[in-house]
Amino acid sequence: MQAQPFDPARLAPEVLRVMEAMAANNAPALESLPIPQMREAYRQISANLGGEPLPVGSVREAQAEGPLGPIPLRLYLPDHDDAARAATIYLHGGGWSIGDIDTHDKVCRRLVHTSGHAVVSVGYRLAPEHPAPAGPDDVVAAVRWLFRHAGELGLDPQRLAVAGDSAGGSLSAVATQQLRGEVPLRAQVLFYPATDLSPTAEGFSSRFENGNVPPLTLAAMHALSDPFVRDFDTTDPRLSPLRASDFHGLPPALIFAGECDVLRDDGRHYRDALQKAGVEVDYVEVPGMVHGFIEMAGVLPAAVQAFERAGEFLRKRLG
Repeated sequence: MQAQPFDPARLAPEVLRVMEAMAANNAPALESLPIPQMREAYRQISANLGGEPLPVGSVREAQAEGPLGPIPLRLYLPDHDDAARAATIYLHGGGWSIGDIDTHDKVCRRLVHTSGHAVVSVGYRLAPEHPAPAGPDDVVAAVRWLFRHAGELGLDPQRLAVAGDSAGGSLSAVATQQLRGEVPLRAQVLFYPATDLSPTAEGFSSRFENGNVPPLTLAAMHALSDPFVRDFDTTDPRLSPLRASDFHGLPPALIFAGECDVLRDDGRHYRDALQKAGVEVDYVEVPGMVHGFIEMAGVLPAAVQAFERAGEFLRKRLG
């Protein structure tokens, strides 16, 4: 089955304006670029559409101990002083092959503002230089390290959450599964997560309904995820958290999806799996919205509203 033709009328008006501006600038399709150029094009999304970087109390760099060396961390602190702060561990998107701490600087700053808590951004290893399971293993190691060393950073190890967008949403789900019973994560916020990288498309109609909707077309999705997967088992829950055998005991989740996102059904199916296991889930599907919308808070009111909803959820769960 092939992806259906892209119908611009399905998009929210403000999204359509963004897409028209990109087309007027002759921006190449993401999947047409080699990985280095893809990474640079991705940086421009935040630079051009993310709005002004919001001020926070302080920002400092740190490192976690990883499987093959240090994992970069960036700690964003609010402007109020707490003896032990609650924190959200943030995992950036980019299809496991692009994106970094810098591309999501504005995202993390905005989450500090809306939640009132600290945010720790994790610079996990990327494909194709480091294919699966390098990124997931880094994330699990970083969350474990942050739990054990929270006090040294002025954080409360009993008030930690995870959040992420796209591949980072997948990695957030992976972290909650892999560390269940070891790290008492109190919440997970998944912005349009990828939850199943296995070849089957059964039950994932959005892969075809929205497969030609930029910026993440089905072709772009494969251009990003294929170098990560290579010949690794795509049913491994570290790559496809929807394929896990047990969802019981996972932290409450807030899941965002875009109606016109190729990954819309990934979010829907993960919601269903969590709810079936008795996990509390808030699910928000934003009409007319595309993949990557939270990185466009400078031009999309829906992105600002999503951050406000996420901040409220995190305040409730982290205290």
